[in-house]
Amino acid sequence: MPDLTHTYTAFTGTTRLVSGPLAQVAVAVKNAESDFLSPSASAVLIFSDHTGKALDIDTRGSDEAIIARYSPPPDAPRGRGRPRLGVVAREITLLPRHWDWLNAQPGGASVTLRKLVDDARRSGGDKHLVKKAHEAAYTFMHAIAGNLHNYEEATRALFANDRARMELLIAEWPHDVREHAMALAFTMVGGAE
Repeated sequence: MPDLTHTYTAFTGTTRLVSGPLAQVAVAVKNAESDFLSPSASAVLIFSDHTGKALDIDTRGSDEAIIARYSPPPDAPRGRGRPRLGVVAREITLLPRHWDWLNAQPGGASVTLRKLVDDARRSGGDKHLVKKAHEAAYTFMHAIAGNLHNYEEATRALFANDRARMELLIAEWPHDVREHAMALAFTMVGGAE
């Protein structure tokens, strides 16, 4: 099942059809598919803006059925007590000396681990986000632009984080493909996580 919290972009050939939440994209694709039934028409491809991967979706049924299928579930009503804050319990394995140290910290092990993770994300998080953005752009480019002029050189520029060179190399690509690749690679970094 696709992640319904992210955005998606549909292309027909090298033309961007629509971008947005998956439910919105799915309805637009369904309504546009009737325009692309001729044998010479390009297939519609839907890409995750988070990963750059293409995905298949089911566009059968009414618009309302599609919206229900691809909309995030509504938030459950809150009960009494502390809000959950998205806390997920998972098992980690540490040596006894690590547990001793964690338990001696103010707030205990959980608070200390959250602080350590937040500190690590702040100090090296941008590198992680840039890497994820570049991988998403590469995945998208490979699927839709692999046969375009300067593709291999553009991917080298992408992974070298050389925005100016990449822009120069893909300047002749179709506008929508060029703009989406650059957005995935460089402007969506903040939303890539």
